[in-house]
Amino acid sequence: MVEIIQIPVELTHFQLPEVVQERLQFLLNRQDAGEALTQGERREAEGLVELAEFLSLLHLRSKRVMQQR
Repeated sequence: MVEIIQIPVELTHFQLPEVVQERLQFLLNRQDAGEALTQGERREAEGLVELAEFLSLLHLRSKRVMQQR
């Protein structure tokens, strides 16, 4: 059975605050430069990446729904 979840339109425009995006970029840049992240920093980066991916997916799905209307 398919379950339909209604999402308020306002939520689909939510994105990571600039300071959070900057923190994620900082951590990713350090990692790309070969610096070892602490376990806490690694978990933080992973969580922020998951959140950013979720928000992107939410945005794309809401855009598709709006185009179908």
